[in-house]
Amino acid sequence: MTALTGATLADVGVDAVALKPTEVDVRRARRLSVETLTIDYEGREHVPEPGTLADLAAGRDVRLTVPVRADGFDPHGEDGLLRSVPDPVGLVAVAGNPAYLDARECRRAIAPRLRAVAGLAEDPWVGTESVERVALAVGGTQYDLLSGTTEAEIDALRSAGFDGDVAVYAPLVLTDDEDAILDALGPYAGRRPDVRQRLPPGTPTDSSTTGSAREALLDGLEQYALAGNVEAISGQVDRLHGAGVDHVVAYPARGLGPFLD
Repeated sequence: MTALTGATLADVGVDAVALKPTEVDVRRARRLSVETLTIDYEGREHVPEPGTLADLAAGRDVRLTVPVRADGFDPHGEDGLLRSVPDPVGLVAVAGNPAYLDARECRRAIAPRLRAVAGLAEDPWVGTESVERVALAVGGTQYDLLSGTTEAEIDALRSAGFDGDVAVYAPLVLTDDEDAILDALGPYAGRRPDVRQRLPPGTPTDSSTTGSAREALLDGLEQYALAGNVEAISGQVDRLHGAGVDHVVAYPARGLGPFLD
């Protein structure tokens, strides 16, 4: 298995790290060897305190994900959490994962709220998941999930005249152990529609899977994740940069520990 040190994030060339507050103490990210941090939204009860955000933003670029339909972040409604974000902290305006929204929030109009939140930020990132055309119309850095079509989509954007920044989010597992990769990321790959249709119903998506299902999951992870040894991942990141990605944002799927200086 590949040895991990605090230098590995720099070695693989990622530009930013995505933090999930339900999984890690975001304050530990001060020891990471990257200049940009993004903080995912996993429910309002898990949003870091303003003081914690301000501390993280001292000396580096920190961006908080803002689900524009959620109470607390709704620019056309209850916006107390949005107003509490410290000035040094940037915004990532997203429609919001329905898993973290109630039925009432899901019914709220996305486009005007994305525009309003993006308008509050000097350099907004705008999540494109499921709202690609709206996000492009809003402008700002276009923030998308890594997929097998990422490079073609960026080429189409550039050909259409888009000259803004592009950021791409991908889960990261730095190891050459296939079982470890599947245990960490197999379920993520298995939720992608093109991978799911290749899996028989009830197929496990962790390291216990075998045969063609295992191959389907590993093939999917080549499209949707950064997984493998340093050489393999740095090659993926280099290709993404070469295709026009400005910010490769990695979510460490096995925690921050191995990457801390």
